[in-house]
Amino acid sequence: MRLITAVLLACGWPMPAQDPVADLVQSAQRHEARREHAQAIADFDQILKLRPQWADAYNHRGTEHFKMARIQQSLADFDRALEIEPAQAPYHWQARHRSVLRGQVRRRPEAVRIAPDVNGNDVENAAWRYLCMARAGTVQSARDSILPIEHDSRVPMMQIYALYKGKTGVGDVLAAAGDSNDGLFYAHLYIGLYYEASGNAKAARDHISRAVKQKADHYMGDVARVHLQLLKR
Repeated sequence: MRLITAVLLACGWPMPAQDPVADLVQSAQRHEARREHAQAIADFDQILKLRPQWADAYNHRGTEHFKMARIQQSLADFDRALEIEPAQAPYHWQARHRSVLRGQVRRRPEAVRIAPDVNGNDVENAAWRYLCMARAGTVQSARDSILPIEHDSRVPMMQIYALYKGKTGVGDVLAAAGDSNDGLFYAHLYIGLYYEASGNAKAARDHISRAVKQKADHYMGDVARVHLQLLKR
């Protein structure tokens, strides 16, 4: 590389200026991959000083804030991202998660107005809307207005859906999950959230604790971990 640079300079070719944002993005991505949340946030702070209208940077910084249980900062970043790109609102499921986790739906009614046709086969979309509706009103009203789901092939999503509809019990969800790590993670997470929506705080903590113990290595694993922190507070 040094030789190529020397040759270009000798030939009189102008050297392109290094884009500081590109370097910061690479650094932020490395910190994200290593789960170094504070360092990633510092990078996104600098990126947004240089590119203040970059919605994706707000989304990434909001996610990193969330993983550190900084819910208010997280919500502020997601709100700003949607101000810049309002057309993304129906797809922005992260903002809805935060609303449930902090019980902010009464002050954030837009979190409940989720387009039902965003993904007609995603039980999680229906479940989080149910949780928003239950916080804003009652469990029965949430059940009555639950989004229709045709088929979610992931285990045990259809049993979770039946639980939220009042058509089956917790035991059926756990039986369907079997001994699958991911299946048990999702079973315990959504059972815990189901209990929380119905006012059973002890059962909610118990099941979400079990979900965290499954050590799910993905974003929803962070949702469970942060939610448990908030419940313990």
